[in-house]
Amino acid sequence: MQRFFIQKSTLLFLSLIVLAACGKGNQNQAYQQQAPELPTAKVQQGDASVSREYAASVEGVSNVEIRPQVTGYLSKIFVDEGDYVNAGQALFKIEDQIFREQMKSAQALLITAQANLSTAKIDLDRKKELLRNKMVSDIQVKEAEATYNAARGAVSQAVSSIESAKINLNFSTIKAPVSGFIGRFNYRLGSLMTPSNQQPITLLSDIHEVYTYFSMSETDFNNFQKKQAGSTIGEIIKNTPAVSLLLSGGDKYAQTGKIDAVEGQFNKTTGSITLRAKFPNPENILRSGNTGKVVLDQFYSNVVLLPIASTRTIQDKIFVFSIKGGKAAMLPVEVSGKAGDNFIISKGLKAGDEYIVTGFDRLQPGTPVVAQKKNAQQKKS
Repeated sequence: MQRFFIQKSTLLFLSLIVLAACGKGNQNQAYQQQAPELPTAKVQQGDASVSREYAASVEGVSNVEIRPQVTGYLSKIFVDEGDYVNAGQALFKIEDQIFREQMKSAQALLITAQANLSTAKIDLDRKKELLRNKMVSDIQVKEAEATYNAARGAVSQAVSSIESAKINLNFSTIKAPVSGFIGRFNYRLGSLMTPSNQQPITLLSDIHEVYTYFSMSETDFNNFQKKQAGSTIGEIIKNTPAVSLLLSGGDKYAQTGKIDAVEGQFNKTTGSITLRAKFPNPENILRSGNTGKVVLDQFYSNVVLLPIASTRTIQDKIFVFSIKGGKAAMLPVEVSGKAGDNFIISKGLKAGDEYIVTGFDRLQPGTPVVAQKKNAQQKKS
């Protein structure tokens, strides 16, 4: 009886060992089954175009201060603030009565001078005739010639006075020197206008083309120049591709522009340099004083590219997942720019490195993971 009990206990113990071994095997198998299969790819190297945005201000190609050339009271205003005017169009009128009187006075002086000239001419001719008959001396003839020349001078002076009066009379009507939009008026009817007024009457902005001014940091400008090392600024400007303009609301301006000037030196305070781009403005959408962003595309060759969708951003730092030793590894990377749907990687990865493409949203570093077989992917597709 005792021997039977011992044999039964031994069989029970062996059964428990077998069951434990089987359970452990099942756990290992289940553990392996839980490791997710995720698609992987290799880091590529290629050419890229990076769009950089710079805050910009807009000005018309010609912003003309409208100032009076003569002194007088502002008597008429022919346009309103914001109107579009054509070159030569009348804008303002300064009281011109005094200039009309000056014109009449100059014309009267001309008549008198012309009469004196005729008298002097008659006297000179008469004395020359008398000299031939030896009835007058040479000195008398020379005196008559001097009088005649003085009369001629008086006529010329009277003509000049008339021209001066005409100029002043014409200046009393202030006309647009260029076509463009009228700005705000600094003076109203009845204001005394003088050429020495501190403020112009208004500002006339020619905006058929506009200039956009934007500043570039020293680092960006150096990279901008590196693309054409050995070239002069003029050659760099000539070979720079067209730029775009984003309006203040974020909409893209329909016309493209061209960089046509670079400031001569950096601003010591801001450490930046100002560039100018010219944009056509056929529909007068842009006005002086507009703001926006100039978009400059810079091209890079043989750079490391990584899809943005295959990265994770944590507290302004960018990471990518890889598989090392059968487990997930989260690698920090440094980015120098965006090129379409890709990041340009400056540090952390090199061409040929393998990374997890998708499926890492809830993945933690150290989690077992298996690279998805490519032939399996092809079968599914």
